[in-house]
Amino acid sequence: MTIEKTIPKATAKRLSLYYRIFKRFHADEIDKASSKQIADAMGIDSATVRRDFSYFGELGRRGFGYDVKKLMNFFADILNDHSTTNVILVGCGNIGRALLHYRFHDRNKMQIALGFDTDDNELVGSKTQDGIPVYGISSIKEKLSETNIETAILTVPSTEAQQVADELIDAGIKGILSFSPVHLQVPKGVIVQYVDLTSELQTLLYFMNQSQND
Repeated sequence: MTIEKTIPKATAKRLSLYYRIFKRFHADEIDKASSKQIADAMGIDSATVRRDFSYFGELGRRGFGYDVKKLMNFFADILNDHSTTNVILVGCGNIGRALLHYRFHDRNKMQIALGFDTDDNELVGSKTQDGIPVYGISSIKEKLSETNIETAILTVPSTEAQQVADELIDAGIKGILSFSPVHLQVPKGVIVQYVDLTSELQTLLYFMNQSQND
């Protein structure tokens, strides 16, 4: 599904959370949900839910709540979760190995199809327990030419992140989820999302300290 108008980034980041909530409501056999129920499940206020939903037109009627199955399918369309999306993982260190064993497809229709690391890594030439093959990084362009994969997870050292990102983009990758704490320079049309575990932990500790000082 194509969204005709641009929505705020904060709203976009909540789309998968809304989808998760509606899937949970559906599994619990809840047919209708109010904005307050949705907000409480997400830890936000109901005004934010209504404002987010307003960007997509009339999703519900005041006083009647939101149709859970309808909204579950609506967000599935937006997030393209009706068909399986294959991604690759580059960097099979500690974080990379954990992600190779994470069962994304148990919750959403996403899965890591291929893994890559330095050509001399012991994992190269093998398969994970789930059957994911791991190849040498020098073969990225060749292997991707045999697929329609456009998304990559990047878990390489910061010093190598830009070079590897350049290779991925040259091989046809359009979206990168980067665990490397450096800003990547990418051309227009390539989207990068960052996961900085250290920063998130420091933010958590800051709020914990603030709470204790109140």
